Amino acid sequence: MPERLDRRPRWWAELLLIAVVYAAYSGGRLLARGDVSTAVDHGLAILHYEKLLYLNAEHPLNRLFTAEPWIGIPADFAYASLHYLVTPAVLVWLYLRRPGSYLAARTWLMASTLLGLVGFTLMPTCPPRLLDAAYGFTDTMAQYSSYGWWGGEASAPRGLGGLTNQYAAMPSLHVGWALWCGILVWQHARTPLVRYLGAAYPALTLLIVLGTANHYLLDGVAGAAVMGIGWLLTPHALRLAGRFRRKSPDVSGGWDTSAGELLPAQRSSADDDTPAAAR
Repeated sequence: MPERLDRRPRWWAELLLIAVVYAAYSGGRLLARGDVSTAVDHGLAILHYEKLLYLNAEHPLNRLFTAEPWIGIPADFAYASLHYLVTPAVLVWLYLRRPGSYLAARTWLMASTLLGLVGFTLMPTCPPRLLDAAYGFTDTMAQYSSYGWWGGEASAPRGLGGLTNQYAAMPSLHVGWALWCGILVWQHARTPLVRYLGAAYPALTLLIVLGTANHYLLDGVAGAAVMGIGWLLTPHALRLAGRFRRKSPDVSGGWDTSAGELLPAQRSSADDDTPAAAR
């Protein structure tokens, strides 16, 4: 990445920026709801191509998670919570401990997330768990909903399922964000155990989203591809932001001042007042 920071950016500005981007993403994701029949057709098409390519890993994993509550229940908890916890935790960790890499990492995450929103808009997709039961999937979120805070209709808290877009399965940003976390933890963590946990996190997330029938395997592949495109776009976004900052007005008028030093206009005023003060 072409731009690194020697000091941390203002925390309140970063928090505001992230909040605005996430609000825009969440609102856009909700507004990107497509026709249900179209979403179902897209889901069935993905399933069809996976079977042709012998990539249909969802069925055996979903049967395992359904038959074994000791696997299925923790997996549902992980699906409903980890991406809300681990992703911000890695972002805060980078801000505090790796400020030199924070700006590029934050820009990469935001660019990829907005690309994911484009995918939700262009290709609304019904997840496996919402297909007709004849296709062989069990909705583990509904099966184990009595064990968690989520309702039977979505991973959102009970009663708020209607506020989510359940047909935003392609690409899987669960997988994409987990990949972002894993790469950065592997790159910047100093403890080998933490690095290995970071490397395992994306693979574990992929197993969870498949076993809970929330995503197809190709959704996960698309999530990784979105992160790859976002990574390629990040240097360009940083350069564009750098040009914008350089064009912003300079309150010092181009003069360099040290702490406590007067600006040129203030110096002139002070010089004019000096004789009068002496008299």
